[in-house]
Amino acid sequence: MDGSVWLLGGGKVVMPLRACRDQSLLLPSMFSSKVEDEMEVKRERTVRFYHDEKQVKLGYQLPKSGGFSIGKVGSGSSGSSKVFSEEYEPWLKRIFDPGSEIMLKWNRVFLLACLVALFVDPLYFYLPSMGQGNDNSSCIKLDEHLSIVVTLFRTIADLFYLLHIVIKFRTAYVAPSSRVFGRGELVMDPKKIARRYLRSDFTIDLVAALPLPQIVIWLIIPAIRSSNADHNNNALAMIVLLQYIPRLYLIFPLSNQIIKATGVVTKTAWAGAAYNLLLYMLASHVLGASWYLLSIERQTTCWKSQCNKETDVQNMPQCHPKYLDCDFSDKSERQLWANSTQVFAKCNASDDSIIFQFGIFKNALTNGAVSAKFMEKYLYCLWWGLQNLSSYGQNLSTSTYIGETSFAILIAIVGLVLFAHLIGNMQVMYWANTL
Repeated sequence: MDGSVWLLGGGKVVMPLRACRDQSLLLPSMFSSKVEDEMEVKRERTVRFYHDEKQVKLGYQLPKSGGFSIGKVGSGSSGSSKVFSEEYEPWLKRIFDPGSEIMLKWNRVFLLACLVALFVDPLYFYLPSMGQGNDNSSCIKLDEHLSIVVTLFRTIADLFYLLHIVIKFRTAYVAPSSRVFGRGELVMDPKKIARRYLRSDFTIDLVAALPLPQIVIWLIIPAIRSSNADHNNNALAMIVLLQYIPRLYLIFPLSNQIIKATGVVTKTAWAGAAYNLLLYMLASHVLGASWYLLSIERQTTCWKSQCNKETDVQNMPQCHPKYLDCDFSDKSERQLWANSTQVFAKCNASDDSIIFQFGIFKNALTNGAVSAKFMEKYLYCLWWGLQNLSSYGQNLSTSTYIGETSFAILIAIVGLVLFAHLIGNMQVMYWANTL
């Protein structure tokens, strides 16, 4: 051998044989030092931040089998290294990635739970109904069996809202200072996560999770009945409607999170069409339940107005608001008052000669929907809501009562908004399928 070395390009370099041997000895050491430098760089770059704010480096270590394993290297580590996966971390201490697959699944489950909760809440409006006393006079009563069933489903829905609050306390967020094109550094510190959540969405989530209907039905209404106060059960039920606003609001940011992660709320076009139809039916369900409750309220308002007029009439039994409750129908003084009063005759919705105008609530009173069984009055009110929502309230004949006209205006606005939303989503799904 002359010590010459042939190159890949075809050239030839002549070197002494001794120098060639020395260079061959240096090549393995050069490559080994390069590999060690690259591994050192990787060890320095791979850093995770855990809840205790300690930097834990993931270093490569060579086991006896000759392969590479990943172990946690930190202060106080033992000589033998083990493999620690994030999946083995306890659930109570785990910090969730907002873009992970498990958070996407939870958002879909919670969205479904929110829709169920929005369906359950208006069922409380069907609790009051009109009944007949022992003297064939009308009165107001509460459906106790329906109260138990609705309260059970409502409590189950509240548990999902509480679980959502707990999960948001353990969900990381992207630091605003590091956000670049939707990406950035995740903040994993539980204290910072809790501080940010308390300042942003915690109040709305807490209000949405409060068991307000249960408190009203099982605590406030019985207390009012025992105190012989005015019959304001329907007004209290309308106050519960205020909690519907934050629950409805939670659907929009939740849908936006799902859209940002996957591009669409549902995976198929049929599921998207069913989702939009469900929103339309949900709005009809809410409007129908509200129409039913307002019909009961208009009837009791007429009774109270006529009852106040009879207080000045002499030689007649005194009219008390508690007589309008079916719980007092077996009282002797109530039966004596019912036999001589003109309250029910002057508030008969079927009589067109009365002064009091029921307006759009007349059909619920004349068709017997307010005294029918639950499924009968529910389907009738759902049909009423769907009919007027699809026609934008054009067939409604209202009176001059401000609450009634405001309700009719709301029906027209909601119908237009939902129709525009439905057409817009259909166009989006059409272009998504054609492209």
